[in-house]
Amino acid sequence: MAAGAVDVTIAATPDEVWKKVGDFAGIGDFFPGIESFRLEGDDRVIGMFGMEIRERLLARDDAEHVLTYSVVDGVPIDSHTATISVLPDGAGSKVIWAYDVSPDEMAPIFGDTYKGALTTLQSSFS
Repeated sequence: MAAGAVDVTIAATPDEVWKKVGDFAGIGDFFPGIESFRLEGDDRVIGMFGMEIRERLLARDDAEHVLTYSVVDGVPIDSHTATISVLPDGAGSKVIWAYDVSPDEMAPIFGDTYKGALTTLQSSFS
């Protein structure tokens, strides 16, 4: 299993950033390339890259600003878990998107995709 993480600093308070990041159904607000979306209980089903990807919410801690989910279907992987954390950073925030994925060859794809989403998120606060 390959592990990785990408991060970005945002000029907004952790509470402001968490309003977007902590909303499991709000990923379309900062994740580029989403063509369709629906929420089914603890799963979100995202249409993108010609695939229908099912992600399952595993944990959400509003007090700590941490959300953990897993891709459970729709991507050619053996396993995946990702955690998004929003931390104080001076007058702003640092958002860290950490992930574990197997097979290892998929790690760069997830890392690049998550970095793109964080860049879009950062721009939304400019």
